[in-house]
Amino acid sequence: MNVSRANLADFVYFLAIARHQSFNRAGKEVGISASALSHAIKGLESRIGVRLLNRTTRSVTLTAAGEELHKLISEPMLEMGQAMEVLNRFRDEPTGRIRLNLLSDAADLLLGPVLPVFNDRYPEIQIDLTVTNLIVDIIGGGHDAGIRYGGTVPEDMIAQRLSPDIRWVVAGAPQYLKRFGVPEHPQDLLKHRCLRIRLGNGCMYDWEFEKGEEAVSITVPGLITIDETRVGLSLARQGAGLMYAPEPAMAPLIESGYVTTVLDDWASIAPGFYMYYSSHRQLPMGLRLLIDLIRELQPLDEP
Repeated sequence: MNVSRANLADFVYFLAIARHQSFNRAGKEVGISASALSHAIKGLESRIGVRLLNRTTRSVTLTAAGEELHKLISEPMLEMGQAMEVLNRFRDEPTGRIRLNLLSDAADLLLGPVLPVFNDRYPEIQIDLTVTNLIVDIIGGGHDAGIRYGGTVPEDMIAQRLSPDIRWVVAGAPQYLKRFGVPEHPQDLLKHRCLRIRLGNGCMYDWEFEKGEEAVSITVPGLITIDETRVGLSLARQGAGLMYAPEPAMAPLIESGYVTTVLDDWASIAPGFYMYYSSHRQLPMGLRLLIDLIRELQPLDEP
């Protein structure tokens, strides 16, 4: 069978479905509706005379033929994508699409100040952001790269530092501190209402402190558990409890007087943001340009 232009396009759609096992999610990746995607795959199956997908109302899986096709075309299609990235370097105006999976903290603190400048400088590059605190397989999810705190980057990935290390602080609203008192030592937190933190892997996070050579981790009590900084900041501002967060995220509330930091002499320093990506893929030109711009603008560097 000759490989037509239609078949090449449908192979791209097929690989997206194989990654996501969902017409809706695959459609979002390739930029068409789920119904159009389903129609395209049915057309491919009709042309080659083989069923590639098992479809039910709840799931999409590959047939044996689909598994074999996936094995045969994944690497060649990846190499074609890499070839296009190589050619992109010779263009006067870089084009393409960057797919990023990142923490909400990185979206707010890192990309928020950078992307408007990036858009103006490279108007032909599209950026697709998936903001989640869950630990996910970025390659399996169809992303070019992820952005996480340095200590949570998978070891089998290439990692590039995007920011300096970050200071983590504890703060509470004035009305909370007036009612419950000001902790003088991390152990005092055991008598307080704290906004507990659930990590992306589902584990509860122990608040970490350091003072000189002494390091302390506290399993804090609390009535409310959060997995995202922005909702925690809102709760802290309203006096719901003490909040443990990156100082840059807390800074606007501190400067406005909505919260006050405590245990300042116990504040800890943790790894900053890193971008990570597979060592087996060509780094897209757009991603390289974004990394360079973040380092140029340095949104988290102290003035």
